[in-house]
Amino acid sequence: MSLLELLALPQVWEEFYEYKLSRSVPKEDSREIREFIDGGGFRLAAASVLAGEAFPLPRRSVISKMSTGKKRVVYTYPREQNLVLKLLTFLLLRQYDGLFSEGLWSFRPGRTAKGAVLRLLHLTRGRELWAYKADIHDYFNSIPVSRLLPELEAVTGGDPELFAFLRSLLTEERVISGGRIIREEHKGIMAGTPLSAFYANLYLRSLDEAFESVPYGRYSDDIIVFAPTRQAALEQAASIRGRLSERGLELNPDKEALFSPEEGWTFLGFAVRGDAVDIAPATVKKLKAKMRRKARSLVRWAKRSGAEGQRAARAFVRIFNRKLLEGPGENELTWSRWFFPVITTSDTLHEIDLYCQDCLRYIASGTRKKSRFNVRYEDLKALGCRSLVNEYYRINADK
Repeated sequence: MSLLELLALPQVWEEFYEYKLSRSVPKEDSREIREFIDGGGFRLAAASVLAGEAFPLPRRSVISKMSTGKKRVVYTYPREQNLVLKLLTFLLLRQYDGLFSEGLWSFRPGRTAKGAVLRLLHLTRGRELWAYKADIHDYFNSIPVSRLLPELEAVTGGDPELFAFLRSLLTEERVISGGRIIREEHKGIMAGTPLSAFYANLYLRSLDEAFESVPYGRYSDDIIVFAPTRQAALEQAASIRGRLSERGLELNPDKEALFSPEEGWTFLGFAVRGDAVDIAPATVKKLKAKMRRKARSLVRWAKRSGAEGQRAARAFVRIFNRKLLEGPGENELTWSRWFFPVITTSDTLHEIDLYCQDCLRYIASGTRKKSRFNVRYEDLKALGCRSLVNEYYRINADK
């Protein structure tokens, strides 16, 4: 049976739905899947795939990353087809998980950022090791499809219908951009589409295998490797650069870092020094920048519209409660789910709490002057402000 045939089975969709519920995805996402199952939409969409009918073209969009202002190209398929691709990705990642090395942690069943950091802590504890960290530049959209396809065929060769379908999506040059159909020869594995997760794991399988004998971790485009000396770490770095170059990829030079044993290391937004795990300074800096920009924007909006500062402050609280504690979009985890299970100190959370409170006082009062402190902490709590420190201890106490 082809993996594609599973797309038409109700029990497979129910399993996928239950998995999504267990992952605490936003209610609107789980509701969308539930309605797709109950309404029978999955049957028509699956039948279209099995019949070999033309798949809708992806939509190309350019978005700005808030933390840097840099542009990022993403692709999306229509709602029903996107749901089908999500289930197919769910099945692919489980069918072929045995292909991947221990050092790969992204998009794998039962594997988390917490597991990655804890494993690296275990492998490096008590050892004086240097660490080299790197980030692949525009990884998803830079993967050469012509090089990926032979590896994809070798892996899925026993399922020719599946490979033919995947190849048709990868080699389709037409995309919708600005309401027009255009041709785009080099779009890689299309960041933003569900299947890109599986391709991202598969394409650098040889790199992961090459570092199986040393402490090493990869989470999609983030890589870290450890060595006993500075020279050995530099040699590891050169090897990674060379292997990526052979695969048609480049590193982001601004995100390369070499850490001495005394400095500790950072990975996936975590900072590790000895047995202490905290949030990385660069991650905190990005969050503060987002808070600062949003605070300024809301103050300007309040002045233009004549709205009360408290109304603008409530909007700020809703935005950051959602990002930090409640549940953002499916491709972005909250801080409470990403960081809280791993960090061993609340020091940085306290720093962020104070910064957030200052932003709220500025928004509510409309001024940076000392009079902003007339907005008391009790007033902030009444607006819905929640302490990260308190939430951290509450969540960990419940485990």
